[in-house]
Amino acid sequence: MSDNNQTSEFPLEKTNLILIGIGALVVVIGFFLMSGGGADDPSSFNPEIFSFRRMYVAPITILAGYGVVMFGIIKK
Repeated sequence: MSDNNQTSEFPLEKTNLILIGIGALVVVIGFFLMSGGGADDPSSFNPEIFSFRRMYVAPITILAGYGVVMFGIIKK
C-alpha cells in the first residue's frame, strides 16, 4: 500500500466564513424589517403593511444579504 499523506483541507477560509456570517445576519435583519404591521382586529385593514420599509427597504436588504453570502462562497 502506498502512503498518501493528503490532508483534507476545508475549502472555505476564515474570511469566507466571516462573509457568509455577515450575509446571513443581513438577511435576518431584512426579515425583521419586514415583520409587523398586522392589524389588532382581524376584521379590520391596516395600511401599515404597505409601508416603505416593508415594501422596499426589507427586500433590498434581504437580497443584499444573499449577495454577500454568495460572494463569501465564491471568493477565492
